[in-house]
Amino acid sequence: MLKVEGIQTFYGNIQALHDVSIEIKESEIITLIGANGAGKSTTLMSISGVEPARHGKIIFEGQDITHMEPDKIVKLGIIQVPEGRRIFPYLSVTENLDMGAFLRNDKEEIKRDEEYVFSLFPLLKERRNQAGGTLSGGEQQMLAISRAIMAKPKLLLLDEPSLGLAPIIVQQIMNIIKKINKEQKTTIFLVEQNANLALKLADRGYVMETGRVTLSDTAKNLRENDDVKKAYLGI
Repeated sequence: MLKVEGIQTFYGNIQALHDVSIEIKESEIITLIGANGAGKSTTLMSISGVEPARHGKIIFEGQDITHMEPDKIVKLGIIQVPEGRRIFPYLSVTENLDMGAFLRNDKEEIKRDEEYVFSLFPLLKERRNQAGGTLSGGEQQMLAISRAIMAKPKLLLLDEPSLGLAPIIVQQIMNIIKKINKEQKTTIFLVEQNANLALKLADRGYVMETGRVTLSDTAKNLRENDDVKKAYLGI
């Protein structure tokens, strides 16, 4: 579905990504783990066109999207839930969901998808008329994921969905991510600092250090890798 081939991404003259290559197959959950500042978020932003790669290629369903504008990438079905959630704080829950479906015109299907996200997150249904900015951090993360679902993603990019949340909320959100993958067949690329959590959820994983992919394997093998255990799992 997605091939990232040797991309190099810069912030001004500072190189953030060095020849990064990643492959994602349809219906997989892939995770990218690494320390703060390793380049994980930059990788997602390069895929979504926010920080275009200067060199290398990004191929989505056979189409080169390396230098495509972000809005066109969204239309292809690549939807990102950014770090920090970034919901619309003054819009209601329902209005935030409507923004997720902004590019769609299949009204009946939109209504069904709204009911689906409310079935995933019943708390959002209770707060459907409440302003997004008044929700708790966990509820805002639920809303950010729900808004992305409303865009009917083929590939869902999740940037640190567990960040700053209570463990019980994190587990709930991770269970929902797994459910979306199984029920909707949505391919998911998960960036997470909580490596233990991410590797339990994912099918395969990549390890990133200082802008480079240093290791890739099945999630199971990465969990059992001694270097990964020491560096990321605290074992």
